[in-house]
Amino acid sequence: MKLEKAAQPTMYFIGVTTGSSSIMKVFPEWAQALGLKDTVMKGIDIAIHEKPEVYREVVEFIKKDPLSMGALVTTHKIDLYNGAKDMFEYLDPYALQFGELSSISKQNGKLCGHAKDPITCGMAMEEFVPKNYWKEHKEAGVFIMGAGGSAISMCSYYMRNAGEGNDPAKIVIANRSQPRLTEIERINEGMNPAGIPTEYYLTPEPGQNDEVLAKMGKGSLVINATGLGKDRPGSPLTDAALFPEDAIVWELNYRGERLFMHQAEAQAASRNVQVNDGWMYFIYGWTQVIAEVFHTEILGERLKEMDRIAAKFNKR
Repeated sequence: MKLEKAAQPTMYFIGVTTGSSSIMKVFPEWAQALGLKDTVMKGIDIAIHEKPEVYREVVEFIKKDPLSMGALVTTHKIDLYNGAKDMFEYLDPYALQFGELSSISKQNGKLCGHAKDPITCGMAMEEFVPKNYWKEHKEAGVFIMGAGGSAISMCSYYMRNAGEGNDPAKIVIANRSQPRLTEIERINEGMNPAGIPTEYYLTPEPGQNDEVLAKMGKGSLVINATGLGKDRPGSPLTDAALFPEDAIVWELNYRGERLFMHQAEAQAASRNVQVNDGWMYFIYGWTQVIAEVFHTEILGERLKEMDRIAAKFNKR
């Protein structure tokens, strides 16, 4: 990994396969529309679950390089936090609570880390889950496949708004490895005062997620938060999986093969399944980190303009 000193204001995208992300084409036009003169975006590709010293090297570089303004972190949110949290002068409450960060920025000479997902995932879900949905669909729960940063943020969204009569029947998390499953259970126990029922399943083998899915009630929200279908091929479900009737399906990926999304689309008519991809999650996720890095606000008409610009490059 070669990190070169920035020659102009630079924001970084820390991910796995950053070169194939449409943000590389979108960002120049966003920067122009936002008045970020001469600002560029560069990708930093890191293998999944790298050694802590790799994350520390990247954070140290951004911290010390004057024209490196900050970064958006995806996939590595938890690992980067665990490997380099002591290098930040400020970590926001969500970063500290959930042990992850998605935004690196600088302010008043301090390196700052924020976990934006607890906010932006809620913004994205509100695009397709009606306001009083859970109140009107008493059997419906939330089934999240994956136990990383995005899954933690989704749990946070429902748990921090719980207790007002508009809660899912239950929140179910399934993951293929035990450590992340143990960690999300620990975090959820600390932020679920209203007592939304939660269930946790270790599902390392094909077909095990199918079995958990079969237990979800009519109208449930089913989410692929595994990364499968984007950075890695495949789906957390097999083709034999049967979605609940009237389910809302959320494929977090907005690019890649997205097999999970296509599996849901195949049942759209027969099971009345509503299928959503990760496009607005992408828009909210990026714009709110850019807003933090460059100390500006991107909401309302400005946000709509960012969506319009990005849509020109969208090849979903």
